[in-house]
Amino acid sequence: MMIHRLLRLTGRCRSGLIGLLLVPCLALAQTVPKPSEVYLYRGPDREQRLIDGAAKEATVVLYTSLNVKDSLPIIRAFEKKYKKYGLKVSMWRASGEKVVQRALTEARAGRYAPDVLESDDVEMEILHREQLLAKFYSPAFKHIPESAVPPHREYVPDRFNFFTIAYNTNLVKPDQVPNSYDDLLKPRWAGKICIEAGDVDWFGGLVKSMGEQKGMAFFQKLAASHPQVRTGHTLISELVAAGEIPIAADIYNHAVEHLEKKGAPIKWKALAPTMARSGAIGLARRAPHPYAALLFADFMLSREGQELIKKRNRIPASDEVDSPLNKFEYRMIDPAVVLDESAKWKKLWSDLFLKDASVAAKP
Repeated sequence: MMIHRLLRLTGRCRSGLIGLLLVPCLALAQTVPKPSEVYLYRGPDREQRLIDGAAKEATVVLYTSLNVKDSLPIIRAFEKKYKKYGLKVSMWRASGEKVVQRALTEARAGRYAPDVLESDDVEMEILHREQLLAKFYSPAFKHIPESAVPPHREYVPDRFNFFTIAYNTNLVKPDQVPNSYDDLLKPRWAGKICIEAGDVDWFGGLVKSMGEQKGMAFFQKLAASHPQVRTGHTLISELVAAGEIPIAADIYNHAVEHLEKKGAPIKWKALAPTMARSGAIGLARRAPHPYAALLFADFMLSREGQELIKKRNRIPASDEVDSPLNKFEYRMIDPAVVLDESAKWKKLWSDLFLKDASVAAKP
């Protein structure tokens, strides 16, 4: 370490003791590849090379917004698979916003702790723009829908969230279930539909998908029907299941499926166009443990890891895993557009549904 520091200060090699010590120092540097070299390797010995490198690193540090009950089974399965190599996962879990804040704060202080970052696509796009992520390759990429992968390829979806309607089966008769967004505007639903207070991304994505003129006209009519506005997709799903709300317009269908399996009188339905967002995984540009980082990403995106996501009532991104929660066409909400046009859509949303109130943060 002292030799490297001295060389950086002098900018040139010196004779004597420093010259003698330089040879083993350079040899060591040649045996420790940069993370980018590890991440993009595609040779036939790729898997064994990752395992051998990860075994020496012994750990992988994960920052994620995926809740503990869903992330822990994946971590335990990964550790079990590589138990004989002594691999362990050190996880720090928080909201997506806090994951970004911590990663940025540490990086600006010159501390690069995480190897893997996993969160919603907008947070991952921020990390990309802050140059904290690196492009990587995994054999599992061939099973991830190309439309969901950003052009820079510095993060890749590992799970999806679909915005669908949810309805109480005791309050909404089969012949009343909406088949289109326009059906939500029928007089019988005035004041009885609920929307989530922070779903500005859904709003902007749907308007763009419909065409701005048609899309804004729809939302203006929806606002005129005085929908209820609540905060929290989980809370709204539970209120629909409890019969306090007949219909919700923008609920994650995996949350509804979870309640329905428990016997609650609630169902979901995908209306066209169905908007989607992803949770995604990325590798730190300056990861302390690059081999273990990539091995963990491979596992998360593999059929084995995606099956575990499915078991947690989440929606896997891989087409290798069959799920009843994605049997429809969908359109991805572009996280880059969400960031770039945030002010525009927040103002329109607030004017329509929140008036002078600020947009509530999504849980």
